[in-house]
Amino acid sequence: MTITIRAATLADILAVTAIYRHSVLTGTASYEIAAPDEAEMAARMEAITSQSYPYLIAEDKDGSLIGYAYGSAFRARPAYRWLVEDSIYLSPAAQGKGVGKALLASLIEQCTALGFRQMIAVIGGASPASIGVHGSLGFTHAGGITGSGFKHGGWLDTVFMQRALGDGNTSIPDEKAYPGSLFKG
Repeated sequence: MTITIRAATLADILAVTAIYRHSVLTGTASYEIAAPDEAEMAARMEAITSQSYPYLIAEDKDGSLIGYAYGSAFRARPAYRWLVEDSIYLSPAAQGKGVGKALLASLIEQCTALGFRQMIAVIGGASPASIGVHGSLGFTHAGGITGSGFKHGGWLDTVFMQRALGDGNTSIPDEKAYPGSLFKG
């Protein structure tokens, strides 16, 4: 499938919300039960992009938005600032066609360029497809939680996967550079 990956804008919120709504209502990647509306999704996008985290869109050859991915803080405490969590959501038509892998590869590249040192995937429902995509791009198993969520009438497991970015933890990061500058303290 031919796709274009670009930075997200607020003009994408309608399609982003529709993709996420479908995921929330039919899947286990998100542990939300009720799908947020466009205003909430716009606020979430703004919260992520206002801190210079990448938020990417995948479009098909006709310009239709078929998936999105973003990096965000894994936890709010300052010591975690070098760790970025990835999130990827695809339209049903894009699943299994390499779109998720292309989005993740671009996200890895952008987060590495920004200076992040580790990327973590928190895979809801222990999705074999998501585990496979992450594994194909160098992520390794980093733990899990059994029965971490209850959705669609069943217990769900969460799998954690991790990948070093740039120097990973083999050198001291530049505290003055992004993402060190995310926290003043």
